[in-house]
Amino acid sequence: MVRLRDDLALVQTVDFFTPIVDDPADFGRIAAANSLSDVYAMGGEPLVALNIVCFPEKELPPEVLGEILRGGDEVVRKAGATLGGGHTVSDEELKYGLAVTGTIHPDRIWRNSGAQAGDVIFLTKALGTGLLSTAGKKGLLEEHHLRGLIDSMSTLNEGASRAARSLREAHRGSDPVHAATDVTGFGLLGSCVEVARASDLRVLIDSSSLPILDGARSAADSGCRTRGEQNNLDYLGDDLQLPEELDPFLRSLLLDPQTSGGLLLFVSREAADDLQAALEAAGTPTAARIGEVLPSPAGVEVR
Repeated sequence: MVRLRDDLALVQTVDFFTPIVDDPADFGRIAAANSLSDVYAMGGEPLVALNIVCFPEKELPPEVLGEILRGGDEVVRKAGATLGGGHTVSDEELKYGLAVTGTIHPDRIWRNSGAQAGDVIFLTKALGTGLLSTAGKKGLLEEHHLRGLIDSMSTLNEGASRAARSLREAHRGSDPVHAATDVTGFGLLGSCVEVARASDLRVLIDSSSLPILDGARSAADSGCRTRGEQNNLDYLGDDLQLPEELDPFLRSLLLDPQTSGGLLLFVSREAADDLQAALEAAGTPTAARIGEVLPSPAGVEVR
């Protein structure tokens, strides 16, 4: 964060990755939404974005690059930000993303270290992007499940972020959102453990309440798994407590690496109903209460 004055600061973030879907424009939309997500997870508004492109010019025609950039520009405009150019280099592997600058009030930034015992945890997007993407690469994904996957990954976290920020007015200027982050390649549990460690508290997840993308279970049943699942389990180490009787699919879902995942919001219990109503009004139909915060020891527990 760069403070410009008492009521204004800049936040910056950058992210880019290889294609997760075949259609170039869809890839551009997904990568842009994913890059913008960090600004929303901090409680900010994106202001300007720069393209970052690695393009195999000997392997792909320039029209592919044009479609990727068109998709990214579409999402940046939808976010109310400006695309200010960027940089392209020749590379053997295609990669695309954005460097994003956003604005925020310096005293209202959300971090992953402020969770409090008693907080209710909300997740604003359904899980399963890793499982479904893997199924797609294997040719095992039905068209309507693919469309649902693309729609989820290309949806901005703007509405959920603004809904959560709107609670300040109802709560006399104090912010009932104590901590926030977005769900990334570390999976839901990886994002939870970062908050748990930073806040020195215990995160309890109710596995029966998880929002799930259509087709994720059938993808898991067909044998689709990501390499990131085991990596995420290793990352959690002794800070994770899983019940032995947990459904193997739910275990995979909790560890599944997410691309352009939802926001993970830690809100005071008194404001939980207000947040749920605000999220519904903002059009986030898969947002759900998924757990609560308990006193230390720090870690993540699943029930």
